[in-house]
This record gives sequence, C-alpha cells and structure tokens, in this order.
Amino acid sequence: MNRFILKSGLVIFGGAVQGFGMGLFLFPHFIPSGGAGGIAVLLNYLFGLGMGAALWIVNFSFLLLAVNYFGKRFVVWTVVGITVTSLSINFFQHQDLIANRHLIYDLIIGSVFLGTGVGILMRQGVSNGGIGVVALMISSGRDILPGRPLFLLNACIFLITALIIDLKLIFLALISQWISTKVVDLICQLNFQPVYTLAFRKKT
Repeated sequence: MNRFILKSGLVIFGGAVQGFGMGLFLFPHFIPSGGAGGIAVLLNYLFGLGMGAALWIVNFSFLLLAVNYFGKRFVVWTVVGITVTSLSINFFQHQDLIANRHLIYDLIIGSVFLGTGVGILMRQGVSNGGIGVVALMISSGRDILPGRPLFLLNACIFLITALIIDLKLIFLALISQWISTKVVDLICQLNFQPVYTLAFRKKT
C-alpha cells in the first residue's frame, strides 16, 4: 500500500511538473514539447482547441494502440499521468505569472521542467504518452532501441508544425528536446528514492 501511495504521488507530481513547464513556458510560444505536443499545437493553431484537451486526446489515442503491447496496468498509469499533465497545462495557461516574457528564458526553463516531469514519470515505469508509445512499439517489434524511431517521428511532426506555423519552431523544438532529454537522463540516474521500474516490457 505504501508503495502504491508513493507511486501515485510521484506520477501525479511528475505529470503536474511536466504540465507546468509546457503550459507556462513552452506552449505560449507554440514550442512543441514532443511529437504529441506538436500535434496539439497544430490542433490549437488550426481549430482553436485548448492545448490541454488537445494533448490529452492525442496522447490517449496513441495509448489505445499500446494496450496489447504493454498491458492495461501500463496504460492506466499513463492515463493518470497524461490527465494530470493536461489539467496542469489548462491551469497554468490561464495564469498571468510572467510579466515580461523572453523566448530563450522560457525555452530553457520550460524544457528543464518538462524533462524533470518526464523523468519522474519514467522512473515509475510510466510513459508520458504520445509518440513515445509508438516509438516503444516500433522498438519492441523490431528489437531496436527506441531513440531513433522517437527522434525521426518527432522530427517529422516538428517539421510539419514549423511549415504551417513558423519555420523557427523546428529549431526551438529540437533545442527543447535536447535539454529535456538531458534532464530526463539526469533524473533517471538519481538515487533519491527507489525506482519502481525503468523497463517498458512488452506484454506477455
């Protein structure tokens, strides 16, 4: 029970931290936080759909594909994480906490918070949803590491987003990805609490 409570608290905290970085720092500049974030930005830009709702829809849609690969428990925990993230995005997007915005500062700070949140989730064996799930499915089916398919899928979405909204977005998105993934690696290497699991295992 204690382990369940700890895991629940960390998943909620990780989702909230991720949403804080995205909603308050990255999304106001239309900077995609990843492949799913890029699709959410496009849905917001083209149809006016709220960023939090758009991200939840995209993430949940990809998660439906993962049930047979990773099992229901993986999907349930990930749904909890992406729901908290979406609620956090909706909340912080409506908070006028930054008087004078600076693109570079927002990019760096938002990416650090994004990576921190994702790292906390991954330490608990929980995906942050979206394209990461597809990359894990590809790597599982082809017995390769997920990094390459994840980068290629995200890069394609970043390019489409940049072509529709602003070409500079692809550079900002790639910088954000580099910073956030470095933070993810750092968080996953820390020993501040027992790791639930770092493995995404295909359902047997």
